Amino acid sequence: MYDDIRKVLDAGEWIRPDNRQEFDILLRECYLKIQKYNTSIVPPDKIKDAIEDITGQEQDEGTAIIFPFRCDLGFNIHLGKDVLINYNCTFIDTASIIIGDHTKIGPDCHLVTAVHPKGPVERRTHIVRGEPIKVGDDCWLGANVTVLPGVTIGDRCIIGAGSVVTKDVPDDSIYVGNPAHPIDEPHVPCQNA
Repeated sequence: MYDDIRKVLDAGEWIRPDNRQEFDILLRECYLKIQKYNTSIVPPDKIKDAIEDITGQEQDEGTAIIFPFRCDLGFNIHLGKDVLINYNCTFIDTASIIIGDHTKIGPDCHLVTAVHPKGPVERRTHIVRGEPIKVGDDCWLGANVTVLPGVTIGDRCIIGAGSVVTKDVPDDSIYVGNPAHPIDEPHVPCQNA
């Protein structure tokens, strides 16, 4: 039913007044699902069902979202196996958000794909488009991390708490700060793995 608007989103094109109504319907549908899960207790054995309802995709048994959680569309969120998304995370999924296997996302993180025009007059029209975010396998985003539109975080990365990631992060990196920047820290293998 909403194939046209999905094509616009996938192409990274602007959602304009002529296709805004379809977009708004999708936002409302997702809002109602999110509201349902955020205002009730989701038992552990029903978390997989809740994630599948929000994303419209089959999920791995080990993947979990700890509610409350917020997103715009849901269907643009793609979660790998054994992913943990902690309390109070917000995914603005105007474009795709892809989270790799075994990745942990701390509480209060924001992954934002939405882009608005730079000009103030254009912003008044409420047009929006998205730039995808990708987080690799085996990553850890600390509490209150913000990832901006178009960013790719490589495999096995750590993003320190409170960081704002504005640019791509290469594999096996530790980034901290605002804007996030690399730090050198020796890798210490886990003795229990």
